[in-house]
Amino acid sequence: MTILVTGATGTVGRQVVEQLVKRGAEVRALVRDPAKADFPAGVTAAQGDLLDPDSLRRALSGVSALFLLNAVVPDEFTQALIALNVAKDAGVGQIVYLSVIHSDVYVNVPHFAGKFGVERMIEQMDVSATILRPAYFMNNDLTIKDVILEHGVYPMPIGGKGLAMIDARDIGEIAAIELLRRNEASGANHVERINLVGPDTLTGADVAAIWSEVLARPIAYGGHDTGAFEQNLRHVMPGWMAYDMRLMSERFLSDGMVPAAGDVERLTASLGRPLRSYRQFATEIVASA
Repeated sequence: MTILVTGATGTVGRQVVEQLVKRGAEVRALVRDPAKADFPAGVTAAQGDLLDPDSLRRALSGVSALFLLNAVVPDEFTQALIALNVAKDAGVGQIVYLSVIHSDVYVNVPHFAGKFGVERMIEQMDVSATILRPAYFMNNDLTIKDVILEHGVYPMPIGGKGLAMIDARDIGEIAAIELLRRNEASGANHVERINLVGPDTLTGADVAAIWSEVLARPIAYGGHDTGAFEQNLRHVMPGWMAYDMRLMSERFLSDGMVPAAGDVERLTASLGRPLRSYRQFATEIVASA
């Protein structure tokens, strides 16, 4: 059994690779430059690009399962459809796709709508597939830790509905478990969706309160100004992406990212341990600062 992991050098993909290796799987990682790849022993780096069908054909040769992760880029949807078509032609029978929670609800947010389109294609394929739908990554907040630590403000406009934030390490482990479960399962092909959530559904005020407790000093919530959020993001990312993130944050305010009944219990049972909490995440950040 060989599993191809795309996005293998990123926040989640690297966790998937490491968890698969721990479980004895044969892992092939798709990378643009194998010379720069730094993976655990035994992982094969396959040179390729999601917009290059020939390189995908080579990377998918002899592969039984695919972990498909697409970065938020302008051609994300095209990349995913090419990868799935080539995987189908190569006879890959098991797929785990990293989508996003409420992809069918946040219909005006470009990268959510694109992921939902990919989900629809997977439903039309004759494969055994798990669609993982993670909520907001706690790890996103690494990018604003200096604002929290130095200025005493939690600046993400996540609103008052609540987000069931999840740690990327938990996402990676659950993805590895699903890849191996899919490969070992027998019976008719089917598609299953799993919400990936953390143990707590937190508002902006909740997150600020956690930081206040961990740091033992007041941390304020920055509020709901999505326009200012977009303008700040323009300093570190292209305008189209900053606008995409603004649209997402507006849906945070209107809809939140709330788990369905039983989501937390299901994930806890799959992992065999509690999900990592935001408080644990914040404590680790402070300890390493």
